[in-house]
Amino acid sequence: MPAAQRRRRVVPGIFVPYAPDTNRCGSRARARGLPLAGFRLSALGFRYNPWFVKRRDKQGAQGDTAHSVEQVSELTTNRLSVYLRCLNLLDASGVRTVSSQALAEQFHLNAAQIRKDLAYFGEFGVRGVGYYVKDLKLHLRQILGLDRKLRVAVLGAGNLGLALADYPGFRREGFEIVAMFDSADAKIGDESRSGVPIHDIKELKKVLRRERVDIVVLAVPAESAQHVLDQVAGSGVKAVLNFSPGTLKVPAGIKLKSVDLTVSLESLSFFLAHGDGGA
Repeated sequence: MPAAQRRRRVVPGIFVPYAPDTNRCGSRARARGLPLAGFRLSALGFRYNPWFVKRRDKQGAQGDTAHSVEQVSELTTNRLSVYLRCLNLLDASGVRTVSSQALAEQFHLNAAQIRKDLAYFGEFGVRGVGYYVKDLKLHLRQILGLDRKLRVAVLGAGNLGLALADYPGFRREGFEIVAMFDSADAKIGDESRSGVPIHDIKELKKVLRRERVDIVVLAVPAESAQHVLDQVAGSGVKAVLNFSPGTLKVPAGIKLKSVDLTVSLESLSFFLAHGDGGA
C-alpha cells in the first residue's frame, strides 16, 4: 500500500493506521503511553477495539482526543444506525465502494455530516476510492456494539409487548428476545407466537440474571412502570427501552431511552392543526 494511503489521523485508543511494520505501530503506541493490547491491524487501515475503548473510559482518558461514550451524542449514534442501514442495502445490491456524496444523494443524507460523524471515530475512507461498504459496515457494527448477540427481555405481555417480542427484525439485527414477563396468571407459563416464554414478574431478577439479559423493554401500564423499573435496576441490567407513557425516575447506573407513541401522535396533530395540513 502506498505511503500516502497509510497516513491516517489517529484517534488514540480507538484506531491504528495500517502499517506492515507492527513495531512501528508499537513504537507509536508506547510514545503515546498506550498499552499495545489496544491495537489491532486491518488490511484497510483501521480496526475498532470495543474492549480498549471501555478500558480507557474506566481509566478516565484525558486530553482533547479522548472520546468517551458520554461524549458521543444520541443524535450521532442515531445517524450511525441510519448509515448502517443504508450500507446494508448497498451491500445487498452488490455495491463494493461508495463515497460520502453518493451515499448522501442516494439516501437523502448530508455528505458533510456523514464525514464528520465518521471522522469522530477515525478515518475509514481511501482517497480516490471512498468507503469499502463491507468494511465500513463491520466498523459501524463494532462501534454500535452489534458485533455480538444482545439478549433482550420484554416486560409486559399485552398486545404491544407480544408484538415487540415476535418482531423478526430484532433477531436479524442481533437482538434476541429471550424472555417475557407479566403479572396475569392466565399468561404466566404461556409463550408468544414465536416461542418466547412468559414468566411471572415476581421472578424478574432471578430470570434476568439466569438468562444474562442485556436490555429490558418496558411495555407495562404507566402506573406500574416505575415499580418495575426499580426492580430491573436491582437485577444488574443497565439498559432499558421504555414504551410506557409518562416520566420515570431513572435509577443510578441505568440508561433509559423512552418511546412515547402518544407524544409523537400529538406532534403530528399539531402539524395538521397549524402546519401545511391545517385548514
